[in-house]
Amino acid sequence: MTARARPATASPLLAARRVVLKIGSALLVDDATGEVRRGWLDALADDIAEARGRGQEVLIVSSGAIAVGRHHLNLHGRTLKLEEKQAAAATGQSRLTHAYQEALARHGITVAQVLLTFDDTEERRRHLNARGTLSELLRLGAVPVINENDTVATEEIRYGDNDRLAARVAQMTSADALILFSDIDGLYTADPRKDKGARHLPEIGEMTAAIEAMAGKAPPGYSSGGMVTKLAAARIAMAAGCRMAIADGRAAHPLQALADGARCTWFVPPTSPPQARKGWIAGSLRASGTLVVDDGAAAALGKGKSLLPAGVVRVTGDFERGDAVAVENRQGKRLGRGLVAYSSQDCQRIIGHKSGEIAAILGYRGRDEMIHRDDLVLDL
Repeated sequence: MTARARPATASPLLAARRVVLKIGSALLVDDATGEVRRGWLDALADDIAEARGRGQEVLIVSSGAIAVGRHHLNLHGRTLKLEEKQAAAATGQSRLTHAYQEALARHGITVAQVLLTFDDTEERRRHLNARGTLSELLRLGAVPVINENDTVATEEIRYGDNDRLAARVAQMTSADALILFSDIDGLYTADPRKDKGARHLPEIGEMTAAIEAMAGKAPPGYSSGGMVTKLAAARIAMAAGCRMAIADGRAAHPLQALADGARCTWFVPPTSPPQARKGWIAGSLRASGTLVVDDGAAAALGKGKSLLPAGVVRVTGDFERGDAVAVENRQGKRLGRGLVAYSSQDCQRIIGHKSGEIAAILGYRGRDEMIHRDDLVLDL
């Protein structure tokens, strides 16, 4: 790729360490043929490679499986029933993943397919499993390509649109930026296709009723998509401390264009992902148990360290992996609370032991930390 001149004012995208991209069907799939737009996808792959080259991790939430699959099953030209959507998704998903794989393989990048349902992001245990898988894929250098698992999800457990799914993925992975590529370059005070006086809004700092009203109503016959779901996604992302952009993705190299300062709307949260996560741990979760720590562990926690099994002397309560627990010293003073990496039964077995002994004791290798510092909030 040829070098591009950087804008005088740096795009917020460049400050992000972890970025989630949402790609809609209309951008990725030719509606007339049902084929993936290979030229556009190759250009996006170039952008992703450049983003990774500047140290950014990238996840993709991609629509398109149904759009591809329905053509191969001769289901075009009408509204699909749920079971037909599921059949189309099953047919199109492998083709879609293969297209991403081929596009990114030119840059030596591995693609990993991840299919999620509503319950996978909302139900606590499944949320933790999905979060762990995505984190490990990123650690290993892969680009996860995520879609809703339409082949098994029923109407009552579906997101129905990938805008909100992408926001939940950004929340789940503590992403710094979420980019919704669309056919419009951001939010306007009214629909610019109908109102010549509509003003483009470059930045939104708070989701108010007036801002949400600018989205209007979803077009008749559409259960998902449009500006309504994009603003719903913005509310989720901002609550998680994640910046979100609505950007025009139709031209080639849309991600690089955004990095170079292309016009869009940025939704700017009042806090960062780590701060938002710790605020949620501190204020939104009831402690299900208590870990009592020795003086050495208490001192280490005060210095920003994680809580290791060796420093825990007693466990009380009945809890599962991922639950919130209180942390106390031997004198009963509460030091903080955090999300525990093991169930109460497993905690009882490994307390006082070194992390390297966990696998031999439990029969599996979990995390070295009983509570990782990123999942721990100390009392002031």
